[in-house]
Amino acid sequence: MSGFMYILRCADDSYYVGSTRNLEARISQHMDGVGAAYTRRRRPVTLVFVEEFDTVAEAYEMEKRVQGWSRAKREALIDGAPERLPGLSKRGYRRPTTSGRD
Repeated sequence: MSGFMYILRCADDSYYVGSTRNLEARISQHMDGVGAAYTRRRRPVTLVFVEEFDTVAEAYEMEKRVQGWSRAKREALIDGAPERLPGLSKRGYRRPTTSGRD
C-alpha cells in the first residue's frame, strides 16, 4: 500500500511535516483541528508539498528525514529545487567568516 509524505504551511508561517496512507483524509483532519496538536493551534494550514512512495514505511522514513532539515532545505524541496539541497546541508554549508577574527 502506498504512502505519502507531505508538508503543510501553517498560519504562523511554520511548516509541519507528516506522512499518511490516506492524504485527503489526513489533510481534512488537520483542517478540522483533529490532526496533530501542532497544526491544531496553527490553523488554517495549506498543503505545499506532497510526495508519494511505494509504502507508508518509506513515506515515514522521508518524513523523519525532512523533519530534521532546516527551513531553507524544506523550502528548496517545496520549490522543486533539489539542486539547492546539497549546498544547504550541514556538511555543505560554509558559515560566513566574520571580519576582524583570525
